[in-house]
Amino acid sequence: MRAARLIKMVLLLQARPAMTAAELARELEVSERTVTRDAQALAEAGVPVYADRGRAGGYRLVGGYRTRLTGLARSEAEVLFLSGVPGALREMGLEDAASAARLKVSAALLPSLKDAPSAAAQRFHLDAPGWWQEPETPELLPAVAEAVWDDRSVRVGYRRPDRREVERDLEPYGLVLKAGVWYLCARAAEEGGDFRVYRLDRFTAVAAGEDRFVRDADFDLPRFWEARAEEFARTVLRETVVVRVSPAGAALLPHTTGDRGLVREALEKAGAADPDGWLTLTLPVESQDVAYSQLLAVGPELEVLEPGGLRARLAEAARGLRQLYE
Repeated sequence: MRAARLIKMVLLLQARPAMTAAELARELEVSERTVTRDAQALAEAGVPVYADRGRAGGYRLVGGYRTRLTGLARSEAEVLFLSGVPGALREMGLEDAASAARLKVSAALLPSLKDAPSAAAQRFHLDAPGWWQEPETPELLPAVAEAVWDDRSVRVGYRRPDRREVERDLEPYGLVLKAGVWYLCARAAEEGGDFRVYRLDRFTAVAAGEDRFVRDADFDLPRFWEARAEEFARTVLRETVVVRVSPAGAALLPHTTGDRGLVREALEKAGAADPDGWLTLTLPVESQDVAYSQLLAVGPELEVLEPGGLRARLAEAARGLRQLYE
């Protein structure tokens, strides 16, 4: 613990011309007295830490004590710092490790590249959760992330969609954060087990084993996730509805359905508009219940033609709204 803190103190002093005891104490999350003792320990170990006395004093390194990375261009340095996702790292319990890595690279950069981290951070930011929803971090995410990082098999308790709890022995290959929801891509631990996707918020227990599993060298996490996402999209859209929609309604549909690609594909397949400028579309939907809430939000800019049961439900809703506002 102390050794890691001493290393971090050296890296902080390499990255800045000087730091006060209070600044170091805040960064290291210790007291100023501890900072003084650590500085003395570094000096005794041969690290040239110099303490300036007085109100404007502080600690600094002398004698050009630093290591450098050579051949690192500005664009490379900026991309390196762009690769981190602070919120996701924090939720996985890896924030300290990421902070230490950034410090190491910052301390080694040439002076002309010192502003590369801030240049990237001030120009690009990833905000993973969707709008109008409070992101929730699964309680067991750090434990799962640690197993993923160490290639350790886990036994998990998992709550199925039907609310029944089951136990699974898994080899955790990778984590995916999709619109604020965490997923684990894992393979069943038994011989010849297949790869599946599990929602982290349905995990009820996680116990990591002592042995590490051997990863499949052919497994590609981004490619696997893309394929499963497309498969999910195909299987979840089990029914279709036929609608007439005005130009204004066509503009609303991507927002009410939440799927721009689906609406764009339906519009491309539509025939010519009728004399009123309305188009007839065939839309894949998850169910009539889901379609009811999505299409009702378009209001009078959309008319359901088929199926008859959904058309009748929307007609009843329209009569109810008319009575309410009259």
